[in-house]
Amino acid sequence: MKLIDINTAAPYRVVLGEDLAGSCGTLIQLHAGLSENAKTAVIVTDDNVGPLYAGTVEEALTEEGFRVLVYTVPHGEASKNLTTYGKLLGFLADNEVTRTDFIAALGGGMVGDLAGFAAATYLRGIRYIQIPTSLLAAVDSSVGGKTAVDLPNGKNLAGAFYQPSLVICSPDMLRTLPEEEFTAGCAEVIKYGVLGDEQLFAHLERFAGDFDREYVISRCIEMKRDIVVQDEHDLGGRQVLNLGHTLGHAAEQLSNYSLSHGMAVSVGMAAVAEAAASAGICSGECAGRIRNVLKRFGLPVSCEYSMDDLYEVMCRDKKRKGNMISLVIPKRIGACEIRKMSLQEMKSFLESAS
Repeated sequence: MKLIDINTAAPYRVVLGEDLAGSCGTLIQLHAGLSENAKTAVIVTDDNVGPLYAGTVEEALTEEGFRVLVYTVPHGEASKNLTTYGKLLGFLADNEVTRTDFIAALGGGMVGDLAGFAAATYLRGIRYIQIPTSLLAAVDSSVGGKTAVDLPNGKNLAGAFYQPSLVICSPDMLRTLPEEEFTAGCAEVIKYGVLGDEQLFAHLERFAGDFDREYVISRCIEMKRDIVVQDEHDLGGRQVLNLGHTLGHAAEQLSNYSLSHGMAVSVGMAAVAEAAASAGICSGECAGRIRNVLKRFGLPVSCEYSMDDLYEVMCRDKKRKGNMISLVIPKRIGACEIRKMSLQEMKSFLESAS
């Protein structure tokens, strides 16, 4: 078992190890900093993950003396909306959940974002625990405190920065992931290699889907920790984590979320790498390595949408500031830069991708 401390303004710990679901009650008591008055634990999960793990987590929490409630939402990004969020808040209020109680987000990125936003806003903030069950959530969305729901106008437009009290990451839970979901999560793993670790990227090139789970997940969490603690509220350097996300979020929304987040980020990374090579910011070899490793993992490197359609959605991106937007661009494997440009410059830049 490995402990990774995240020293944000409200510090917390990631516990990484195998077979942790059955001991999550003990881990929460040891590491989550709960009040002695904490009586109720609310497990928020979805209808795919719940049947697999909610019973084990509920039993572990019950053994620690908590009253345990389970709230299940339909799986998929379509559930991450204001209606579902409002119903969850109502459930918490109906069951008289108090400020000393907590939410356990058991699932992938959608569940973590939704449950975290509910925790951030119910009674002006209660504790929540992240128990990620997808690769994407384990390496990325469970750490860093970004919580949100989607609006019809765009992805993650209503949200809050609100750090969890604990993250319990048990890689054995990934064994039940559908192959497509595991593959989608690999896009975020590849992103970390491009951002800041050529050794990690080379490991992924060499082993593809047979990569060392604990090494890769641990390294991604450590990299995100180092970025987040320097810029907790996404005002500068943390924006580097958006590599591939600007175009990716647009493709995801245009597909009505039938294109998963990871698959969309893969498309976005490939496009920005090719554009960077065309502009002479990175080498053709660099762009080729990024494109090739994405394809080796079975990830898409293009989408069916025109740049005009993508641009219209990108103009509503939450990272936009006036007529300017920040785009993350690879310079070489292991190093990226954040470049501010106008919306029209961004469109021209991405259209240059060969």
